[in-house]
Amino acid sequence: MKLNTQTFDICIVGYGPTGATLANLIAQCGLSVVVIEREPEMYQLPRAVHFDGETMRVFQSIGIADQLSKKVRINPGMRFVDQQKSVILNWPRPQEIGSQGWHASYRLHQPDLEHLLREKLSSYDNATVMTDTEVVAVIEGSESVEVACRRASDGSEIVVNTKYVVGCDGANSLVRKLIGSGIEDLGFKEKWLVVDLLLKRERSDLGDHSIQFCDPIRPMTYCRNPGNRRRWEITMLEGETDEDITQSARIWKLLSPWITTDDADLERKAVYTFQSLLADKWRKGRLMIAGDAAHLTPPFMGQGMCAGIRDAANLAWKLVLRVNGDVGDGILNSYQQERAPNVREFIQTAMQLGGLINTMDGEKAIEKSHTTSNGAARMSSLSPRLGASNLDGLISGSTPHSGSLFNQPILRNGKRLDDEIGYSPVLILRNKLPKNIIPKIPVLDGQTHSNLIDVLNNLDASAVLVRPDKYIADSAKSQNEVANLAESGLPIPSQISKKEK
Repeated sequence: MKLNTQTFDICIVGYGPTGATLANLIAQCGLSVVVIEREPEMYQLPRAVHFDGETMRVFQSIGIADQLSKKVRINPGMRFVDQQKSVILNWPRPQEIGSQGWHASYRLHQPDLEHLLREKLSSYDNATVMTDTEVVAVIEGSESVEVACRRASDGSEIVVNTKYVVGCDGANSLVRKLIGSGIEDLGFKEKWLVVDLLLKRERSDLGDHSIQFCDPIRPMTYCRNPGNRRRWEITMLEGETDEDITQSARIWKLLSPWITTDDADLERKAVYTFQSLLADKWRKGRLMIAGDAAHLTPPFMGQGMCAGIRDAANLAWKLVLRVNGDVGDGILNSYQQERAPNVREFIQTAMQLGGLINTMDGEKAIEKSHTTSNGAARMSSLSPRLGASNLDGLISGSTPHSGSLFNQPILRNGKRLDDEIGYSPVLILRNKLPKNIIPKIPVLDGQTHSNLIDVLNNLDASAVLVRPDKYIADSAKSQNEVANLAESGLPIPSQISKKEK
């Protein structure tokens, strides 16, 4: 029997938020992409409940941010309280639009996001999705990869021939196993019960802030999610079993200090093992991993899904440039070099916050990472730089801004910066370029868009080269440095630059 063989530029295993984001960015740039997902349908119950302004910026690049903004809730912040309900750590989130062009923190219902991502991907003729399909074998060759798949419903077999495979297939990733990656355990492992409720009536007394109830015996977390959705996360004690703690009567007893069956219905209950893990190898040849396949973070900062979205934004344009033949193979090594240090900082900070929630000595835990003021600590949002990749035009490391996230101001025409540029590099200049210099990439200048001058002033720079993922590749001050930056630039990961392969 002749096998059904299909050919694509990129194959993604896993259709969660990370896989769907990566597929959208790749399809937008003109490559053919296939997503293989073993589940027949999208999971309709809550899972991830938070994302940040940088993540919304990636969704903006995809083209779903405005729709998504109507379905989410702006998060006012998080408070850590002790057993006497005194605030020991406050993490306020601004309610105005921030430097990323969006609010700093959002609460979401994950199926709303996934629906928009899938709907957008379905609009591309160069994108294919195979649900109810499992990967059974992967054979890597020198020029391509063969991915053998089986459809669960009828047992039919398909062979996908592709240039690269990206495993966005979760914590138990098959692709990670094929890469042969070890896993670094950063030291956090706890079992928690996660309970999602649907309110039957208004309960404004529960509040809009996320609350971390710091308790040395049984820490808990409360999340105010969109609409009538509320979540509690509850530490499991030694000796408690998954079966016992997920009994409805047991759940309502644990929730009794706050809410009863008169107030809400139980929508979902699940036991999770919160861990701090980092894969030591994100790539082997033509195989790569992203999202939970590459790292797991405790949930105390709400950064688990965000980390996977950042992976996708970092990797997509590099894959496109490599497949198009615009760059050498080394660009794909820069992916882990840049992303791993960034996600490690988020994981370690989440672990410190987890230590605060669990510790008997709250002040000691705070002192490890935060400065106290007036009896309560105050936390600011993280924005770690990318790791140095040692590849020209990616992150040079020669300027103090390389690897930092660039702001998103409003331009003179009323557009946000990213809406004007798209998923593309851009050169931001204080003044217009001399006519004898022909830039290789889009250029915006402060003489035309005055808001750009404020951003450059804050950086003490005359020009900044921004990558498609909105991180700064390089900056310049002198006229000669500006000219060199304009003439070097970065390849554009779009269909326009696509070469014969």
